[in-house]
Amino acid sequence: MANTGNYDASSITVLEGLEAVRKRPGMYIGSVSTKGLNHLIYEIVDNSVDEHLAGFCDTIRVTLEADGSATVTDNGRGIPVGMHEKGISAERLVFTTLHAGGKFDNSVYKTSGGLHGVGSSVVNALSTRLTVTVKTGGFIYEDKYERGNPVIPLENGLLPVIGKTRETGTIINFLPDDTIFDKTRFKEDDVKSRLHETAYLNPNLTIIFEDRRREDRETVTFHEPDGITGFVKDMNKSQDPVHDVIYFRGESEGISVEVAVQYINEFHENVLGFCNNIYNSEGGTHLTGFKTMFTNVINTYARQLGILKEKDANFTGADVRNGMTAVVSIKHPDPRFEGQTKTKLDNQDAAKVVSKVTGEEIVHFFDRNLETLKNVISCAEKAAKIRKTEERARTNMLTKQKFSFDSNGKLANCESKDPSKCEIFIVEGDSAGGSAKTARNRMFQAILPIRGKILNVEKASIDKVLANAEIKTMINAFGCGFSEGYGNDFDISKLRYDKIIIMADADVDGAHISTLLLTLFYRFMPELIFEGHVYIAMPPLYKAFGAKGAEQYLYDDKALERYRRTHKGPFTLQRYKGLGEMDAEQLWETTLNPETRRMKLVEIEDARMASEVTELLMGTEVPPRKTFIYNHATDAELDI
Repeated sequence: MANTGNYDASSITVLEGLEAVRKRPGMYIGSVSTKGLNHLIYEIVDNSVDEHLAGFCDTIRVTLEADGSATVTDNGRGIPVGMHEKGISAERLVFTTLHAGGKFDNSVYKTSGGLHGVGSSVVNALSTRLTVTVKTGGFIYEDKYERGNPVIPLENGLLPVIGKTRETGTIINFLPDDTIFDKTRFKEDDVKSRLHETAYLNPNLTIIFEDRRREDRETVTFHEPDGITGFVKDMNKSQDPVHDVIYFRGESEGISVEVAVQYINEFHENVLGFCNNIYNSEGGTHLTGFKTMFTNVINTYARQLGILKEKDANFTGADVRNGMTAVVSIKHPDPRFEGQTKTKLDNQDAAKVVSKVTGEEIVHFFDRNLETLKNVISCAEKAAKIRKTEERARTNMLTKQKFSFDSNGKLANCESKDPSKCEIFIVEGDSAGGSAKTARNRMFQAILPIRGKILNVEKASIDKVLANAEIKTMINAFGCGFSEGYGNDFDISKLRYDKIIIMADADVDGAHISTLLLTLFYRFMPELIFEGHVYIAMPPLYKAFGAKGAEQYLYDDKALERYRRTHKGPFTLQRYKGLGEMDAEQLWETTLNPETRRMKLVEIEDARMASEVTELLMGTEVPPRKTFIYNHATDAELDI
């Protein structure tokens, strides 16, 4: 595309110098797990998308290279390479200075996802090596870095020219630093899902993904001309929709709003919020504005049509949104987020504008589509009836059947009352529970034994969920209630334990129990996972006894193979069929002791994908579940 538009060295604004990103990477990318690793790609892609939003880029290519690095290529204007007022090339400034970028000046970018201006420099700081190739003004420029430090000398403050071209754009290749990240292998499914999401939000953009790490190179092109209407259809492709997708858009106060809505015959809501193409996993003011106005409109129509009588209470927001799948996407010139990873939008004007546009456009639509309106109100009516039935079940559970927190006969509580220091182990089976109670540190470790496999909540109604003894015990033990589609009694601030650790046997039954528990947490207490409180204990599978009494715990079959290859001399092997086979000392040493144990933090990279997979694996349809398990059998490492 033509290199036009006033985007040069003078467009780069510096707010402050580069800080010690390498010392506190979590502040900038959320974590050093796979989620944080993938976030490096998103930071660079977001900058390319900003070029698209400015009208200068229509194709982005993301490549996972065979050497473990990632390459992001766009055909935008190219990062400015001219002399900045600071005395060096603007490109060098962008990649070595925190809060340097073209996103602070609305004359350059009207809206931007990479608002904080830290993305490029953070990716650079957290990479073993990074190479920038810029095509602009008829020339090709190149710059290289190692762990954030430039390795190419500038010529009078400017980058060396390495060639000529008529093309424009930027190519960034980077290799994540293995001394910073837990793992340095990008998770392709999550990357593809995020890129597909971005394509839905930008119907005129083409994104090409290529994975060169596999023998059979995978190439996928994402181009979604139907935009967020196609996004909603995709999310509901395996569902029974009540009506066609409702789409509307509008603009006010320089903020543009796009919304797509469709109801399905299911009893949960799925409302996703985006600001400047960034998914806001914790929602924010734009979703508040949409939800509040949509609820008001439906209640007004329900009274006008005589469906709600004078004595009837209004439908709640949860009633109205039951069965709703929606995407709310806004473009804001000056967004404020909570945190660098942009999980929650904080602008009050976003709520006002989204509410205004929704109020005007949805009324305009419903006035012309009475049947769709009646279908939507019917969903709210159904939800309200079920809510009232289940409120009685909830009240029954929380009053008549409530048992005291410390004396329910199952929970062995810890002595500390400081939640930040406490952890609770959910242990399957009485024998393992007995060993765990003996082995634990009573000061900060609580043990909650459960018997057998808990209820599969994906297939159960809420009254059955609340009537389940094991689930009731957990809800009472955690102390923060639960949430679901008909109301929200969950309060994360009341959580009694910083870590909730699932401790199941290292076999198929144990994995099933873990999955059932994760399904419960994801559907009814999702904040536990989103805020990093849920862990999976990793007990060893084997104990090897070598010569001279040398002992070593082996946590999986790969570790056993390594031990066989490297161990000289004879050894004997003990296989643990279950946690109950370990004595208290072994259980403490391998699974309970914070100094020596191994645990996995349960994370959700992509809420849409997590919801689909949970429904697939725990729902009623068998054939798609078999297909999924067959296709993913080789990557069944739990890293949700």
